[in-house]
Amino acid sequence: MRTRRRVLAALGLSLLGLSGCSDTPPPGTDDDDPGQAGGTPSPDYRTARAGTATATETPTATATRAPTESATPDGTGTPGETANATRTGEPTGSETTPRTATANATETGTPGTTTPRTELDLREANVVDVAFEANGGTYRFDVTLIHDDDGEDGYANWWQVEDVDGNRLGRRELRHPHGTREFTRSATMSVPDGVTCVVVRGHDQTHGYGGSVVLVNLDTAETVVVYQGRDPVANAELATSCP
Repeated sequence: MRTRRRVLAALGLSLLGLSGCSDTPPPGTDDDDPGQAGGTPSPDYRTARAGTATATETPTATATRAPTESATPDGTGTPGETANATRTGEPTGSETTPRTATANATETGTPGTTTPRTELDLREANVVDVAFEANGGTYRFDVTLIHDDDGEDGYANWWQVEDVDGNRLGRRELRHPHGTREFTRSATMSVPDGVTCVVVRGHDQTHGYGGSVVLVNLDTAETVVVYQGRDPVANAELATSCP
């Protein structure tokens, strides 16, 4: 019995020896490792070189903000700046063109320094000069008077144009005194066809129509001054003096 156990033990040892001699690398194993110095295999010999997976860190995308571009009035952008647009063409004020109107009777008096005519009675509204301009059927008359407005209770308050029959064709009101000096005022009025000679006379608030009058020929533009005195002369009589 003891002998049988020995035989089995010896057989087991033999099988172990055979198993160690037939250690052949398995197919597909990398067997070309040069080894370390002295022919000893390296520690990782026969380790499959499949590589160890290493986590790859994907770069994190960082958003880059582009510079802010603000529009300038001319359409070009300036980074980081805010454009200040300027509006042009704004009105700068209440620029309105004044409306003008020309009245038929315009007061265009010229301050006078003319020496009063000593031959005239300055208590009367004396007409001393007449000029006119025709425009179709109308006439603009420029009439010069002299009256002592300072020495009278009243003043010369109008002048008027009449035909030789005594019909009034137009009147120019005088609204304030003018002292003791010549002054000229103008008015535009219609004159009927066929009228060639007119009488221009002045009026003062105290004495009425006395003083000098002027006769005007509308065809020839000639004038004649007639001295009436303190009392007015009828137009029919004056007509004999028409130029």
